[in-house]
Amino acid sequence: MRFEEKLKRYADLAVRAGCNLQKGQDLYLTAPICAAEFARMTVKSAYEAGARQVIVQWTDEAVTRMGYEYSPLEVYEQYPEWMAKLRNGAAEQGAAMLFIDASNPGAMAGIDPRKPAASSRASNAACKPYRDAVNQGKVAWCIIAAAAPDWAAKVFPELPADAALEQLWDCIFQAVRVDQADPNEAWETHRHNFDARRALLNKYQFTSLHYKNAHGTDITIGLPKNHNWAGGGAELADGRCFFPNMPTEEIFCSPHRDRAEGTVHSALPLNYHGNLIDDFSLTFHEGKVTDFSAAKGYDMLKELVGTDENACRLGEAALIPACSPIAQMGVLFYNTLYDENASCHFALGRGFSECVQGGASMSEEELVKAGVNASAAHVDFMLGTADLSITGITADGREIPVFVDGGWASEFQE
Repeated sequence: MRFEEKLKRYADLAVRAGCNLQKGQDLYLTAPICAAEFARMTVKSAYEAGARQVIVQWTDEAVTRMGYEYSPLEVYEQYPEWMAKLRNGAAEQGAAMLFIDASNPGAMAGIDPRKPAASSRASNAACKPYRDAVNQGKVAWCIIAAAAPDWAAKVFPELPADAALEQLWDCIFQAVRVDQADPNEAWETHRHNFDARRALLNKYQFTSLHYKNAHGTDITIGLPKNHNWAGGGAELADGRCFFPNMPTEEIFCSPHRDRAEGTVHSALPLNYHGNLIDDFSLTFHEGKVTDFSAAKGYDMLKELVGTDENACRLGEAALIPACSPIAQMGVLFYNTLYDENASCHFALGRGFSECVQGGASMSEEELVKAGVNASAAHVDFMLGTADLSITGITADGREIPVFVDGGWASEFQE
């Protein structure tokens, strides 16, 4: 296929499978100006799929950086009401949400870490109606990536600029199955491939999971009563399926917010607000981070953990074997959307209502009582290694291997 044909297939896939856009529905698209050509193609795909209206919000890392450099901290401690109305209004009108990421891993290097952290807190508070609509399964949303020169140069520094960009696009096309005969059918098959493994995990209803490797991870996380493992896509309250992330290779759950004990060590760098945090560890007691370290990006990690009072707790535990299709590419993407699908990971911050039975109809207070964390933050970081073991502990004390040497134990293999 020609490059333009692959791009068109990718745009169609994001709209039709990722967002499951319905005829007559609005689409709210956030896109960086460095991916303008692909964004326009996506807008056209949305209209061809029957969109009533497509609203595009453009972003630019260079402009964002200038704001951080020149504006005082207090600017970022309040989110403009008129900006919140855009996202909240789109959610209240039932628009589908599509976010294109093409971020430069070092775009915000040297920026005062308090400013992006404050911006994150303020935007999450101001956009609570949007977040509630997402958590309650009222709106479909999807995050995808587009190759961009700065990102490609970081991933493939040994290649000339044009070759690096082409190579990154090839990786993206492979990861999202655009190169297969029927991408939409491939994603539907991919969704169903998760079913048996999720069902077995849910049947066990482990009370906790113990993670250990030679990299420094030795941690036990508790799981809520009546928890639910999800993955391979999501469902809206009305039963329609969509894919929040493209690509996705994970099965995930929300740990109990009060029951993490031990230390977890990162396996890959974390790109957080355009800054890299690398070679870091987090120590937990009674669910909270009590100590942390980082060889690079310590101040950013400190701001992340302190985003709000519950950003220091876990909201997600995701299982991805070291032999996942993205891991087999052997590429470090410096992009969480991709790197998280090559490695088991945790997330600090907000948990998922879908990860407890009946959670979609629970209030935030009820979810917290059930053990699901509430926070403005939700940031994934990778911990999976080739020697990672994960042991599930049942209510009657049995220990069941879930991961052995970085991959699914025999009972969980297809």
